[in-house]
Amino acid sequence: MRKMIAGAVLAAGLAGFAGAAEAKGCIKGAVVGGIAGHAVGHTFAGAAAGCALGRHQANKRQRVRDETVQQPVAR
Repeated sequence: MRKMIAGAVLAAGLAGFAGAAEAKGCIKGAVVGGIAGHAVGHTFAGAAAGCALGRHQANKRQRVRDETVQQPVAR
């Protein structure tokens, strides 16, 4: 129990030093991946993979948005 509390305090302390990070898609992907990984006994690996996949999907959506904005409008 002490290790869990110490880990939570450490994580909260380090989060304060993180600054402004681009986490679009990572948080939601990490939660979903962590839950799926927990079902098979690999919670942290699932969270890491979910974060990577969520970030990839967010980048892909942003590229599509950028392409549609940059297309010239025919008059």
